[in-house]
Amino acid sequence: MGLQIYNSLTNKLEEFKPQNGNKVNMYVCGPTVYNYIHIGNARPVIFYDMMRRYLKFLGYEVTYASNITDVDDKIIKKAIEGNTTEKAVATMFENAYFDACEKVGSKKPDDIPHATDFINEMISFIQKLIDEGYAYNIDGDVFFRVSKLDDYGILSNQVTDDLESGARISVDSKKESPLDFALWKKTDVGIKWDSPFGEGRPGWHTECVVMNYKLFGTGLDIHGGGMDLKFPHHENEIAQFKALYGTNLAKYWIHVGRLDLAGAKMSKSLGNVIYVKDLDTKKDGMILRSLILFSPYRSIINYSEDLVNQYAKEYDKWQRMYKQVLYTAQYLDLLNNKNVDDSDVLKFKEYMNQDFNVQNVLTLINDIVKEINTSLRSKDYDKMIIKFNTFNLIFDCLGINLFIEPMNPEQLDVYKKWNEAKQNKNFELADQYRGKLQEWNLI
Repeated sequence: MGLQIYNSLTNKLEEFKPQNGNKVNMYVCGPTVYNYIHIGNARPVIFYDMMRRYLKFLGYEVTYASNITDVDDKIIKKAIEGNTTEKAVATMFENAYFDACEKVGSKKPDDIPHATDFINEMISFIQKLIDEGYAYNIDGDVFFRVSKLDDYGILSNQVTDDLESGARISVDSKKESPLDFALWKKTDVGIKWDSPFGEGRPGWHTECVVMNYKLFGTGLDIHGGGMDLKFPHHENEIAQFKALYGTNLAKYWIHVGRLDLAGAKMSKSLGNVIYVKDLDTKKDGMILRSLILFSPYRSIINYSEDLVNQYAKEYDKWQRMYKQVLYTAQYLDLLNNKNVDDSDVLKFKEYMNQDFNVQNVLTLINDIVKEINTSLRSKDYDKMIIKFNTFNLIFDCLGINLFIEPMNPEQLDVYKKWNEAKQNKNFELADQYRGKLQEWNLI
């Protein structure tokens, strides 16, 4: 069985089949860079990085794009408060964002489009929507005419009548309908651009659509983001794309659940957040990554100290095993053996192909760790290294780093002499070498 993915567009599991053979185009909504990201924001960063790694493991050629929203009311407000420019604010927090991504083990996307680099394309896009009757200009503000689409609400699985009565829909007396959303916002505050509609800036929903089309045309396979983006952001992306190009923006829509703190949604405005930058060590970043990856990706995670401690214990267990086996393998010159346990790899693929069944993957990992430790104690070194290689393969796919490096030549020499002294029952000399190894934190 191939990879099965839950498609939010159809609300069912589907076999993953890219539109263009072996090539996968993947777009994930990135941050609005006006503040540091919290650990809830990090959940999609971690999940989609893992997804890219796994797709590559399956042999796909993946192009992964994630945008930077570098123009927004919040950025403008921050710039005014700090007596600086929007670009300075956006640059500062974009750099902080990628520092946070690195801390949780996520690589940069292949493409990182910035909204401000596509303003002319956005203006042209909006004008086309006006020309086709899908948008209208009211005193310099341009709105999308939702009533012209038959299937608005297809992603959020809601009908227009229900949406119109929903509390989340803002009321604007200018709009023909409360559902209509802004494509261009007239403004005389902060950064703005000239357009046929007047001075202003594009709306968020339009930015992502235009950047998507410039990168992938109609060939986007996966569009991802957090569950809270499903409506209205992703719904409004779909509406604009369908209006102009007559097709869905993406074949598969994937949404990641929230990470709550003390049972409540994290919110920078409320202040109930833990920022990724405030995680003390690289190890803390990996414990967070493990906690997120081994939780069902569509479910809410209730973040707590107990949950962190649970995964800290798991991580410590993996580190202890890894250090002992790596140094033993170096000592016995086993690292040239690259064989893996095919049955374990098959199980890993089987679980991951079930819409990323991470609970079974975690069980598999801990079974492998037990077998490694057993083979180490029984000196079955052939089995030990094969299981160790399998463990490494899985952790590489997941992007979990244990931060344990092989011994350098000097350390390996002392390690060998320590073992020789023990074998020769020269315990006084062995203790001297042991002290040196402890000083290097190798044992």
